[in-house]
Amino acid sequence: MRVIPTLFAAGLAAVAAFGLAGCSTTVDMDPAKDANDPACAEVSVRLPDTVDGQSRIWTDAQATGAWGNDGSAILLRCGVTPPGPTEAKCITLGGVDWIVDETQAPKYLVTSYGREPAVEVFIDNEVVSSNEVLTQLGERVVQNATKSESACTNTETLLDDATAG
Repeated sequence: MRVIPTLFAAGLAAVAAFGLAGCSTTVDMDPAKDANDPACAEVSVRLPDTVDGQSRIWTDAQATGAWGNDGSAILLRCGVTPPGPTEAKCITLGGVDWIVDETQAPKYLVTSYGREPAVEVFIDNEVVSSNEVLTQLGERVVQNATKSESACTNTETLLDDATAG
């Protein structure tokens, strides 16, 4: 699940493209592999005008969304490869389980876990609250447009259960 460099690079490219375009209000992004999944169309139509006080900026790729003054505070792509079992940090916000990649903190790449299709969100935590972003997008978009197949487990609970039996 090493997609953060790609999305981070896409975010930087989006900022650069926005800066070069001057008056353009469209962020250049690459669609995810399965962006044509019908559920991603459902995700796209549910994208809100604002997330954590950041206005939506239009994108030029299918099943994507961007928010922020330059379109890089929050970047969303639907149709990414669903993550498999992992020991990475998993949190539940907005009714959705999210796998968190903290390798570029304070910028985070989070991917929905146990949902088809998977949605990834790149969040600049210096601009917005990651928790607020995931709560808003989870409740308004991901939870209602994607099918839940599985959920995160708590490693501590699994260890407790294994030693109890």
